[in-house]
Amino acid sequence: MKPEHLADAVTSSIPTNDSLPRTCVIGAGSSGIAAAKALYAAGVPFDCFERGGAIGGNWLFNNPNGLSACYETLEINTSCPRMAFSDFPMPEDYPPYARHEQVHAYFEKYVDHFGFRHTISFNTTVEEVTRDADGGWLVRTTGPNGGRVGRYDAVLVANGHHWDPRWPDPPYPGSFDGEQIHAHNYRSGDQLAGRDVVVVGAGNSAMDIAVEGSHRAKSVTLSIRRGQWVLRKMVFGRPSDQVTLPAWLPWWVTALRLRVGAITSGSLSKYGLPKPPHKPGQSHPVQSDHIRARIAAGRVTVRPGIARFDGGEVVFLDGSRARAELIVWATGYKVTFPFLDSALVAAADNELPLWKRTVHPDLPGLFFIGLLQPVGAVMPLAEAQGEWVAQTLAGRYIPPPAGEIRQQMVREHERNKRAFYASPRHTMEVDFDHYLWDLKRESRRGRRRSRSRASAAPQHESKRSSA
Repeated sequence: MKPEHLADAVTSSIPTNDSLPRTCVIGAGSSGIAAAKALYAAGVPFDCFERGGAIGGNWLFNNPNGLSACYETLEINTSCPRMAFSDFPMPEDYPPYARHEQVHAYFEKYVDHFGFRHTISFNTTVEEVTRDADGGWLVRTTGPNGGRVGRYDAVLVANGHHWDPRWPDPPYPGSFDGEQIHAHNYRSGDQLAGRDVVVVGAGNSAMDIAVEGSHRAKSVTLSIRRGQWVLRKMVFGRPSDQVTLPAWLPWWVTALRLRVGAITSGSLSKYGLPKPPHKPGQSHPVQSDHIRARIAAGRVTVRPGIARFDGGEVVFLDGSRARAELIVWATGYKVTFPFLDSALVAAADNELPLWKRTVHPDLPGLFFIGLLQPVGAVMPLAEAQGEWVAQTLAGRYIPPPAGEIRQQMVREHERNKRAFYASPRHTMEVDFDHYLWDLKRESRRGRRRSRSRASAAPQHESKRSSA
């Protein structure tokens, strides 16, 4: 994304076409606003419901919706040009990796630039989404004016997947005398200050919290059950993700790029971290520019997985112990949809196969936006999904036959699963560039199908009339 890609501002209201399917968008985080903007631009009539009083989702610190996992030192793991929406570059004065308040400010400007803030109903919770007898969708909400039920032809689910914490299940044996929190409830180093802290996990949040704790806590122990390749954000003075390859190339080429990045960053085994049992590129990238230095300085001690608790101590699998007043579980999230009956839609172990990570083939009119985990940022992918759905609802895109959709969905889902080691973390993983390329290709095919159908219809009618 470059400054010249900035689209013109929308300065007057875009009229809706009431003949198009009436649509509901759930959530006004980064994925929800991308979908809302696409629907607004296409003239599709829609309502967007946001539980809190502001946009931004996970990127709003202390979001009043109570679902944000944002913490004080959070910054993006994808460089600004790679995270930005296609027609709205991030400000040139932003650092290579923007801080959370900068990302949120960017989203605020995005909504105002394209003029669709009035389409969002704030402080409104979607309580239930059900099918009606005619194949449409009933959406029950509660908001400032009480409860209501609206009927929609389509529902776009954009409620995010980093808000429902996953805790150890079953719990570890023994009893623990201190405090336990999930990383979702971590906000700042003040929670760590002067305490013996054990951080459990090896993802980006675990690394960030351990690094912050190394400056604020009495002691920090990082418990890692499975080793990970930890990449540096900056390589040779530039963001590591700025090296891009043609999007049509297969996944193994991207995996090779990640392996080069891991080798360049250096192994963590000499710092006491377990050697990863998988190759670089077979897991979601973990990035940290500071964890190596903090371990080398003796401010972070690395231990294997937890075996049990013993009062004020944590006992690890190698028999070692660490005093602990606070345990931070950076153990990921569950994919859940509290407004959908689990008999209708459920993601057991976070697995929910979808066509192009968007379409549920058994539930016409139900779409998922941002329900993927890319090797890169979600935002451009959610934007592409929103535009694709808007084309569909506006009648400018026609999908292939149902049988072909199912075949593609199964093939792509199994291919993505094979590319990464088996875990709930990788059930939605996609290759950023290849996904965008593939979705654009399918959009072009669907537009051709739509034009072919439109051109064939008058000829058909003419033959009927002459008969």
